[in-house]
Order: sequence, then C-alpha cells, then structure tokens
Amino acid sequence: MSRHLVTDLDGTLLGGSRDDRRRLRDALARHPDVTVVFATGRGPASIRDLLRDPLVPCPRWVIADVGATVLDGTDFTPVDPIQAQLRTGWPGAEPVRAALRRFPQLSYQHDVVQDGRCSYHLAPDRLTADLTAAVEALGCSWVYSADRFFDVLPPQASKGNALRALAGKLGWRPEDTLVAGDSLNDLSLFRAGTRAVVVGGAEPALLAALAGDPLVHRPECVGAAGIHTALRDLGWVHSPTAGPALPVAGVRPATDVRIATDARPAAHVRTAAGPHSVVVAYHRPPLHWNGESWQPPSSPNGILPTLTSAFADGLPGIWVTAGPGPDQPSPPPAGPPLAAVPVDRATWSGYFHRACKETLWPVLMSEPDRSVFDPAAWSDYRTVNSRFAELISARAAPGATVWLHDYNLWLVPGLLRRLRPDLRTGLFHHTPFPAPEAFATLPVAAELRRSLARLDWAGFHTEDFAARFRATLAAGATGPTVRSGPSEPPRLPRTGVHPLGIDRAAVERLARLRAPHRHPSPERLVLAVERLDYAKGPVQKVDAVDLLLARRPDLRGRLAFRLVCPPPEPGITAYDTTRHRLEERIAEVNTRWAQHSWQPIDYRPERLGRTGVVDAYLAAEVLWVTSLQDGMNLTAKEFVAARATLPRPADPGVLVLSRHAGAADELGEAALLTDPHTPGDLSAVLGRALDLAPAERRTRMARLSELLGHRRPADWAARIIDEIRGDDGRSPTPGGTR
Repeated sequence: MSRHLVTDLDGTLLGGSRDDRRRLRDALARHPDVTVVFATGRGPASIRDLLRDPLVPCPRWVIADVGATVLDGTDFTPVDPIQAQLRTGWPGAEPVRAALRRFPQLSYQHDVVQDGRCSYHLAPDRLTADLTAAVEALGCSWVYSADRFFDVLPPQASKGNALRALAGKLGWRPEDTLVAGDSLNDLSLFRAGTRAVVVGGAEPALLAALAGDPLVHRPECVGAAGIHTALRDLGWVHSPTAGPALPVAGVRPATDVRIATDARPAAHVRTAAGPHSVVVAYHRPPLHWNGESWQPPSSPNGILPTLTSAFADGLPGIWVTAGPGPDQPSPPPAGPPLAAVPVDRATWSGYFHRACKETLWPVLMSEPDRSVFDPAAWSDYRTVNSRFAELISARAAPGATVWLHDYNLWLVPGLLRRLRPDLRTGLFHHTPFPAPEAFATLPVAAELRRSLARLDWAGFHTEDFAARFRATLAAGATGPTVRSGPSEPPRLPRTGVHPLGIDRAAVERLARLRAPHRHPSPERLVLAVERLDYAKGPVQKVDAVDLLLARRPDLRGRLAFRLVCPPPEPGITAYDTTRHRLEERIAEVNTRWAQHSWQPIDYRPERLGRTGVVDAYLAAEVLWVTSLQDGMNLTAKEFVAARATLPRPADPGVLVLSRHAGAADELGEAALLTDPHTPGDLSAVLGRALDLAPAERRTRMARLSELLGHRRPADWAARIIDEIRGDDGRSPTPGGTR
C-alpha cells in the first residue's frame, strides 16, 4: 500500500532538534511505502539548496511557492497541466508589484526567488481591507501567515488546491495521505479532506481554525518529532523488527552473513532475518576477497558503496548476493545484512566468466560480433539466476519491493513472477542497453525478453538506453515471445532515467587532505583510469597518442600518457586479445618516440587504492575517457570533484569525455567531447585539451562542478525504491515512461 506524507518545511519537517529530524528521516527510510511530498512557501532554488542537508528526506513531489508551483521531485520539472492550471489568471509579478506600490506597509522579499507569486513582509496591524481589496481587484488570492508573511497568488493557487490536483492525477486516497503543517499558509492543506497533523508550537491562528476537526492529530512534540508521532499513531512507521523467513517449497538452504565495511560503525548493522519489505539483489557482495582478506572497494563510488550506504542510512531490507566458494572463508559478521546463494567455482566460471562476459557483455557494448554463445555456460547462467530467484522469494515479505541490478540477473524477473506474483520487481541497468537489432543477435534473445517483460520497472542512466530497452521489448511484443500464457496480453515495464552520481563529499575530503602533497607532473600528464576492457578503448588511446606525436613535434619529450589499467579477475579470458594488442602497441609507440629517458606511455596494469586514484587526479592535466560504450563512467565525475577543490590559481585540469559515455549526457556541456570511433577526432580533441587556455579551463571546470551537483548516492537509491513500487503498485503502462 502506498501512503503519502505531505509536509510543510520550515517549522514542520525542519522543526525540532537534529536528533528529532534524524529519527524521522530514518523512519521514512525504513518505510519506502511512505512517499514524501514537500508543500512549502519556498521556491525551487531554495529547496535544492536544502536537499544538501543529509537529514532532509528527498521528496517524490514538490508543491512550492505556496502552491503556485508543482514539481516532480526526481528532476524538478513542472508537473503540467497541474502547474499551468494553478497559475491561470496570474497577471505576472510586475503588474502585481506596480499595483501594490501604494501600500508602504508592504516590504517585498527581494532575497527570495519567486515564481508565480509575490511575497511581502507585513506587520499584523497593517493588514487592511484596502490592501486585500486591491489584491482581489487584480484577480489574485492572498495568504497571510506567521504574523509576518503576505503572499499574493494566482486565484487558483494554494497548497491545498495543488495537493487535490496532484492526488487526483495520481489516484491517491484521502485516508492514505497525511498532511503536516504549523502555520496559516498550511490551512488549505488541512481543508483537503485527508488525515492531518498540526505539530507542536504551531501558529495559534491555525489551531483556532482547526478546532474540533476530528481528522487532525495534535501532538505536543514540535516539528519533525510531531510528524513522527503522528506516523507512529497511524501505524505507518514502526521500529524495525525481525521475524521468521517465509517458507517456500523447494528452496535450497542459503547462508545468511553480514559483511564488514570500514565506512560505517557497527551500530548500523542489522540482522539478516526476514521477511523483508525490500530485497536488493546483486551478484557481488560489498567486499572483495583479495586472497588473504576481505577488502572494501578501492573507490568510494559505484554500486557497491552506494548500496552499502543505502543500507547504513536505514534501507529496511536485505542484500542477496552470490556466496563465496569453498576456498574462501566466511565473511566477518558486520555491515549490511546479506543472504548468500551458494555458487561453486565451476558454476561461477560458466555463469560470470563465460555467459556474462563472453555472451552478454559484447552485445551490451554494441559489438555483437565478439559474442560467443556456449550452451553449457548458459545453463550455469540459468542455474545462478534460479537460485537468486528462490532466495529472494524466501526472504521477501508479502508485497515486498525487489531491486535487481544489471544484466547478470536478467532471468530473475520471469522466475520471480511465477514464484511470487505479489512482489514488485525493478532492475537497474548500470551498463548501456543495446539497440534492438544487436539484442536480437543473441540466441537466447526471446528467453531474455520474456523475463524482462515481467519487470514492473526498469532503470537506466540515460534516456537513450531506456528507449533502446523499450524498443527491444516492443520488437518482441508482436509475437508470443513476451507472453507467459495464451490469455495474457503483451506487457511492458515502466522505465525511469536516474543517472548515478558519486559520494562527492568523500572525494572532496580526500582531495583536500592530499592537495598539500600534490606534485604536478613535470610533463604534460594525460591520465586514464579504467579496467582492462575493449569497451574502454585502450588501444584506440595508444593509437591516438601515436598520431598526436606525429602531428605535434612540440609534444615530443613533454607528453606523458599514464594508463592505469588493472587486469580483470582471474578466469576471465574475454579481454586477452585486447591485452595482447594493447601491450604490443604500447611497446611500438614507446620505441618509436623514445628520447633519452622519456617514453610517452606510462602503462600501469595495477589497481590503485583510493588515495592513489585521488593523487593521480590531482597530478594530471587531462583526464581522458574514451569509452566506446559506457553506462555512466564515474571516474569522470570523481576527477571533477577532486579538481574542483583546488584553490586558484592552480590549474583545474580538463575533462575529455567520450560522447558514448552516459556521463556525457550530464557533463557534455562543459567537457571536451570526443568520438573514440574516429582516430583523427580522438587525437585532435586531446591536442585541443592540452592547448586550452587557463581561463577557459577554469570556466569549464566551474561549470562541470555545477553540473556535477551534490546529490548523495544513497538518496538516488531511495528514489529508485520509490519508483519500483509505483503509484498504484502494479499496473504496467505501454511504453513505460514516467
């Protein structure tokens, strides 16, 4: 069941102590079925600034400007036609201000960004009939609150009208909505016929207006504590409790473990016992085994740290992962709650090394000619997916939300729909999604389409990837390939576009610590940090350096290209040809251009720790990202975060970014974009980056820093959980966008 908290901000959600606000935030995180809606007098810019506070829960919807603005909280785009209807009859800010200049008691709030309204300060004894009549003569409405604020609004605009319109559009029931407020500009919310709470310390005039209303809770607690009390009284939130796992016939036993992490204290550890309202499934655990001990990821960013952070922030569920083989010790008992499916070494090799990396990965990278299909490996892929589905089924509470990750679990949605049709299942693709014609080259394309069509929601980093997914499923909807029975019509999941960000604060903290020890290279250092993968274009980069040195004699002896390129895990052979060719070309180019002790290419086939990566970002003049295809590429974002911390007049560096990386959708406006499929362009754009004037470098980096933003990955995770649940929880929509 989906419920909705519609809350004012100042004095309400933001009221009370930090501990009160933290407890409310954690309670909401444990109950993703409660959607948060802001209803505030603030404008969008002020709300964006406010969301940098980790104690402020991210809203799914925003009613701003005292009801004149209605926004989608995921991207802050207007919700039309609702917003347009609310602003009908608005004469504009300038005519309103001109008409009211004859009232000297009004003090316009110049420090407040306003849209679709005019806000003034006004003393209580100066609110006169002449003033309100002048407002009404303009065809506008007005609200006076807190004995201070006088807001002139479009005639139909109010928080209450905005809520009614939004609830009508989304099909919310009044009994499933709780409004919260503390001042008279919230009164229209309380007239919407929903459940309500007036927090402690509210404006007396609001209390008087609501006297005797049976729908209104009146806790003594102020601010966030008052909201929390009302939510508990309604039974919408409660403390996390453990219960027995749901028995499912035929499910093989699994190991419940908890992985240690150095990112959070032990107080955040929760039991893995079920059933759970949220189940996250990813084929990797939060730590990796290095042969001697369990280690955290080398970067603070990526899906493993993001999921770890989401659980530490109160995600009320369990992480289902592949269990270690018999040659690895059990993980230490700390960190996110895990349930591990048993996968022996031989099955893992067939599943991951062969089916995932040799069959599916080339198609995802739009290089289907590289794909190799092995029926035995595909049998292992089916086995692992089946085990995941069975364990998820066993651990999920009735109606639970299941969040799958990546192509490694593409068969789980179809299996879960048969095992547990009550579950809401979403899958986020961290990789690119191929065009329909590339997907169709897979011998198992129909099997995969049948499963993916059983999703409730599918997520992507870019709209282009989402469109390819929809087209791929639509291409199979004309035949029986997306039907699970003769009477069931074709079905397409909803889709969402949510580019993953980085833990910017963590990168910035480390960059500030390392900046005093920064040693810029004496050479013109160009940096690439990427795993060994043909999709990253490593050979193409070496070819481009060769071409650039041929064209630019001034760079000989001065240019250094550092390629940090750790090898894949043992057992993966899909990149062997790329490695051999890369090493050959490096030797050829270094031999051709070597001068005394200088060689142009510094190849480092090793994995750097977090400090080493940040040191490399701080030393480089250019970060060079040349992915042939890439879901996102977080190194580009990390480079921006690290370099943006450097004080002027330090060289901020230049980001050269592939047009085919997901990050280009967000950062392409200020990065130098390159096409790695065109050798001449790859070389020319790198040369341009090296020649870029200091002033343009600073301008571009400032814009990159702005585009990067400050959103926390844990908030990204919470929003996706909300989208998987959906507004009505079940009904699919052809085309699937929302």
